[in-house]
Amino acid sequence: MEAHCVAKYIRVTPRKMRLVANLVRGKNVNEAINILKFTPRSASQPTLKCIQSAVANYAQLHEATSSEVDALLVKKIFADEGPTMHRFMPRAQGRATPIKKRMSHLTVIVAPPAVEAAETETGHEETADAKPAKKSAAKKSPAKAAAKKSASGAKKTARKSKPE
Repeated sequence: MEAHCVAKYIRVTPRKMRLVANLVRGKNVNEAINILKFTPRSASQPTLKCIQSAVANYAQLHEATSSEVDALLVKKIFADEGPTMHRFMPRAQGRATPIKKRMSHLTVIVAPPAVEAAETETGHEETADAKPAKKSAAKKSPAKAAAKKSASGAKKTARKSKPE
């Protein structure tokens, strides 16, 4: 039970958009909206509109009450790179330097907090127990490690002593 919104061709660079997206990731939607209203960055207005649209999408799709909408979290938010407009600036002595005007695509996914808990219980995400254990260096005997070191040291000295 989640809803999303995708805003495309936003005239803000993805790098600047990600700075604003990191401010609201994982927060309650009301808290995220308040943060964005008082953030003095150009990327905050398109991000605010996208979050509000995702909340409206959730309310429409799930026929949610206002208390359910207030409990929503910004589950995922990310900014991908869009197309780049190439322009040129005239310079001295007949030269021209390129200017890249970048765009971004913003994706926001909102979900109630119960959805995140259900995913971890069902095991969709990897846990630390599921990962294979790495071989440790403690299994090697100290004698073998010392012999290997001395053998590699002897090879290095042999290389240095050869006349060129």
